[in-house]
Amino acid sequence: MGVLLGVLLVGSLFIVKAAFVGFVVLAVGIAVVELSLALRPAGVRLPVVALLAGVVAMLVGAYVWQTAALLGALGLTALAVCFGRLLGGREGYVRDVTAGVFVALYVPFLAGFALLLLRPDDGPFRVLLFVAVAVASDVGGYVAGVLFGRHKLAPTISPGKTWEGLAGSALLCLAVGVAGVMILLDGTWWTGLVLGVVATATATLGDLVESMLKRDVGIKDMGTLLPGHGGVMDRLDSLLPTALVSWLVLTLLVPPG
Repeated sequence: MGVLLGVLLVGSLFIVKAAFVGFVVLAVGIAVVELSLALRPAGVRLPVVALLAGVVAMLVGAYVWQTAALLGALGLTALAVCFGRLLGGREGYVRDVTAGVFVALYVPFLAGFALLLLRPDDGPFRVLLFVAVAVASDVGGYVAGVLFGRHKLAPTISPGKTWEGLAGSALLCLAVGVAGVMILLDGTWWTGLVLGVVATATATLGDLVESMLKRDVGIKDMGTLLPGHGGVMDRLDSLLPTALVSWLVLTLLVPPG
């Protein structure tokens, strides 16, 4: 399943950009639904319709009209969450609205930066690089953690993470960042180092944030759509924050090709 999704992702990037936009909208929409279901045992009732409308508005807006549309759609989604929850009664209103705005900010808004990366002529290579550094962080951390992991990084949040795993994440992420920036974007080696450093930090922290969410509501995975991998949100945890910092680094340091 993971290989098939990867092939579809890369194919949509380089054949029809609009197809990749549709892929992202679908994945993020599913992730929002997974979060809404995961939060229910904790008593949180998200205004799902308003959030899904926000997913479409933010992601399509980011690709078509860029940053201003992404920011504007986020604001409108926050208002829609506030207004949409009015019908649910007074009890738990602040809790549900706060959770809804958090979901809008953390999932579709951050995903929007992946579509901002896609806009330039060399956008497919930028997106491919952003995904590559996030995956490199996960893979490097897993391999180094299994082989050398001894010292726990955050035992109360994610017992499987170790400092040795973090070092493995950094090494592979830096290598992929340097090679990717130089080969795919004709950028400087030090830009790749910057990308690798920030991607290691955001990919690791993104994973810890989702682990904290799951521990708070008492679940193992956000969903079951991807056998052996949990839900879609479980695959997006490191990608979402990394999309933002990748957009910042590549926009500021690598001129569009």
